[in-house]
Amino acid sequence: MTAFLQNCFAGLALGSTYALVALGFVVIFKSTGVINFAQGGLLALGAYLGYTFSNNLVLAFGIAILLACLAAALVGAGFERIVLRRMVGQPPFAVIMITIGLLFILEPVITAIWGFDNLQVRNPWNINTVEVGGLVFGVKDLWTIGLTAAVVVGFFLFFKFSPLGLAMRVTAFDPEAALAQGISAKKVYAVSWAIAAALAALAGIAMAAGPGGLSPSIGFIALAAFPAMIVGGMDSPAGAVLGGLVIGLAEALTRGYQDQLFSWAGDNVSIIVPYLLMIVILLIRPYGLLGTKDVRRV
Repeated sequence: MTAFLQNCFAGLALGSTYALVALGFVVIFKSTGVINFAQGGLLALGAYLGYTFSNNLVLAFGIAILLACLAAALVGAGFERIVLRRMVGQPPFAVIMITIGLLFILEPVITAIWGFDNLQVRNPWNINTVEVGGLVFGVKDLWTIGLTAAVVVGFFLFFKFSPLGLAMRVTAFDPEAALAQGISAKKVYAVSWAIAAALAALAGIAMAAGPGGLSPSIGFIALAAFPAMIVGGMDSPAGAVLGGLVIGLAEALTRGYQDQLFSWAGDNVSIIVPYLLMIVILLIRPYGLLGTKDVRRV
């Protein structure tokens, strides 16, 4: 039972990171109808910016996180303003290809500036642990779970009670009605990209500020978070959080019991579990656990 609970805790910590990335996916898809394949690049950029503010500029870690998220948000909003705004009215496929192009632009830019070496992000917890009832909790993982919970609560409060959050919800539901009410769709799209980039940066820093360190491959985390968005529902922020936790738990439990249950499948079976789970859930609920069912009248 101790091993099971330990694996569940590891899954919650990993799933919290996935939830942040998946939430960024959903924010952009819900407001624009486009899947942002550059999310992994924004995640890596945010993590390296966090490293620069924390290590090179020697700022307090909390301030480094805020500045990295703000800088990533400016990059996201700037990309929407300079590039994507010119694509309004164009086929979604064209916009998706542009986000893929942004991903392939960010990757060499990151390696040109910071190199390929594994870097250690200066952080307040290092490898400290807390033991409770025979369970060992990493302080970094506890902070990740707590920070994710606070961000998710703030996110939903923002969307439910703030005027800008209401404008984003209205635009996502009916863009023409929002325009008729004087709501600026351009502003909504820019804010959506800024929020998604900031969430990606936060997830990147949470992953990098640990024993594994920071390397350019950190952006591949978005590939694991992508099934979380699909599982939860592409248009559901709550589904993104739920999907992230489900995928994180599934991956951690598979890794924890791999030798006992999945030794026949090889050493990296935990990597494919998120995609297997995604396929199974889509066969049962094609619109995801909390996604909106598409109803068509003929």
